[in-house]
Amino acid sequence: MHRIFTTPIADVWPHYVAKLERKGRSRAELDEVVHWLTGLDPAQVEAHLGAGTTFEGFFAAASLPPQVTLITGVVCGVRVEDVEDPLMQKIRYLDKLVDELARGKTMEKVLRR
Repeated sequence: MHRIFTTPIADVWPHYVAKLERKGRSRAELDEVVHWLTGLDPAQVEAHLGAGTTFEGFFAAASLPPQVTLITGVVCGVRVEDVEDPLMQKIRYLDKLVDELARGKTMEKVLRR
């Protein structure tokens, strides 16, 4: 089991927010991306952050959309579509979406609309 699986999402969340804010994006945009990916609204995400939910628990509560397979590319040197472990792939999907948002892609493109 990879260490990230048991890491509380609250430990990583501030890094996502800081990265996006440095690039001129907002917390609301992160909330929109996370809602699209997981089906969890901002209040539900906050509850997970406050409860110390691990990435494993966070994605267990999530309901990924069918369009998730359209998320392709490299994040941290790994092709997200080639990741074999389902949980690690979900984490990489989130990382990829955050990276795309930080790079200035439009929300339409990030959300595969």
